[in-house]
Amino acid sequence: MEMQEKTMAAPDAAETASRPDYEKEIAAVIRGNFSPRAIQEKLEDYHGNDIAQVMEELTPQERKKMYRVLKGEMLAEAFEYLDEETAGAYLDEMDVTKAAAVVSQLETDTAANVLHEIEKEKRALIIDILKPDVKAEIRLIASFDEDEIGSHMTTNCIVIRENLTIKGAMSELIRQAEDNDNITTLFVVDENGSFFGAIDLKDLITARSTSSLEELIVTSFPYVYAHETIDDCLEELKEYSEDSIPVLDNSNKFLGVITSKNLIEVVDDEMGEDYAMFAGLTAEEDLKEPLGESMKKRLPWLLVLLVLGMMVSSVVGIFEQVIAQLTIIMAFQSLILDMAGNVGTQSLAVTIRVLMDENLEFKQKAGLVVKEMRVGLCNGFLLGSLSFLLLGLYIMLIKHREPLFSFAVSGCIGISLLLAMVISSAVGTLIPLFFKKIKIDPAVASGPLITTINDLVAVVTYYGMSWMLLLNVLKLA
Repeated sequence: MEMQEKTMAAPDAAETASRPDYEKEIAAVIRGNFSPRAIQEKLEDYHGNDIAQVMEELTPQERKKMYRVLKGEMLAEAFEYLDEETAGAYLDEMDVTKAAAVVSQLETDTAANVLHEIEKEKRALIIDILKPDVKAEIRLIASFDEDEIGSHMTTNCIVIRENLTIKGAMSELIRQAEDNDNITTLFVVDENGSFFGAIDLKDLITARSTSSLEELIVTSFPYVYAHETIDDCLEELKEYSEDSIPVLDNSNKFLGVITSKNLIEVVDDEMGEDYAMFAGLTAEEDLKEPLGESMKKRLPWLLVLLVLGMMVSSVVGIFEQVIAQLTIIMAFQSLILDMAGNVGTQSLAVTIRVLMDENLEFKQKAGLVVKEMRVGLCNGFLLGSLSFLLLGLYIMLIKHREPLFSFAVSGCIGISLLLAMVISSAVGTLIPLFFKKIKIDPAVASGPLITTINDLVAVVTYYGMSWMLLLNVLKLA
């Protein structure tokens, strides 16, 4: 019995290797000579994601055959797993009637985004064919800016009135469930359409018919406003484990919901944008983006970094006399520069994370600067002490220099490392705070910018300390 359980829990390599290739199977069905009905029946059990993956491998003619054969509902399920640009291109390949059938089955926010990717003339024709309620919902979503929560919401949810009975609420649930699949939570509105609360599906099903609906309504349910920016309420949304969170207009009227799927996409997009910002770009680049557009995004940052880099080189030139008399210090320049850059980037990442809280007071911001400098000071002291000991032994034993000279140089390196790390911590914190103050996304204070500024700080600190301590105080030259 034990062996049998183990076998069931861990299939062997042969079993794993024999798992079906769904994408290959789907492609074979579409490319085969089956009748339209047979193709529908063979493909209806496959997952939408598998069909979406196959669409990218088909020729335009094969896709057009697929559009004609499959129902709008099946195509829409696959479209939910495509990126908006690709989905727009495929929608453009369809005739207007089939495109409208697909759009009407998509999540409202997805439909609005995909329609934005096709030509204006065809978009207008598709929207004209849609049912009035679908048309109104898409136009509502499209009315919000891309960085507002409203542009990511969907109207795929169950909405009931507060004055219904238990039986009436069940009847309304059954009626709306035909067109909406997000049914785990029912959202309750008053007679004016204002959000009142939410009911868990399980509570409604298990409630006695004699009970009052009001007893089931949770009035402390979380909600957000459609015009709130993603940055402003992203952290709040992530704190809740609800599958759907209501989205309201400024008059507290219920508009739709943002689902956990929408939220994951929003977080992913935000992380992608922040990553691009940290790389010194103004937006994420696409593989198909024209050369000129990519250059336009990168060149401004590169020019800024070029000027700062020239300043770093100029500072090194100022200390040319120090380098000429103590050539050994050049060997340890990269150590100071790298550590200063790393510390600054760490402080930048921490600061941007903290700045997502819009309610920070000046005292808290000042405390953040002090805290980061204290971290830099403590880490700098430990690493500086370690550098003093190890580099002193290295210069004395490997380079065969006098103990006084060896530990004087390593001491200068240790002190420079300490100062550079403290200053870099402050720079990495103050720059994003400054950007936030002047209403610029602090992520624009990107990694390359912080690193280059800290290179300048490190060079001035290192060569300044070498000139002052080694040449003027200890007279080692």
